[in-house]
Amino acid sequence: MIGMPASVLERSPFDSYAIPGILLLVIFGLLPLMVLYGLFNQPQWSWAYALTPFKALHAAWSFSLYIGFGQIIWIMVQTYMMDTVSIVHVFYMSLGMLVQIVTLLPAVQRYFMLDGRSERS
Repeated sequence: MIGMPASVLERSPFDSYAIPGILLLVIFGLLPLMVLYGLFNQPQWSWAYALTPFKALHAAWSFSLYIGFGQIIWIMVQTYMMDTVSIVHVFYMSLGMLVQIVTLLPAVQRYFMLDGRSERS
């Protein structure tokens, strides 16, 4: 619908934009909204703590880190498969790196440190 030719997908495992579009919607659309909710409300998601090695920090902090890594990896793979780099790739790679930098700031880590105020299940 946006006019991108299917030839861009030649080096990818996809025949159409449907699967990559769904993956983008879920991984970089819905999941970040859930993480944002977790960062603001800090709910105790017992399932989320099973997916993080950072037991001293709230699980939403870990997922923020994962989303930054995921963004960087997605763009690297996309530029490889497309065999080109555009300003959009640079922007989204920078956005992933910014998420990583902010997540790893000591003040942010201290804020999400689990101390006596919360108990995990």
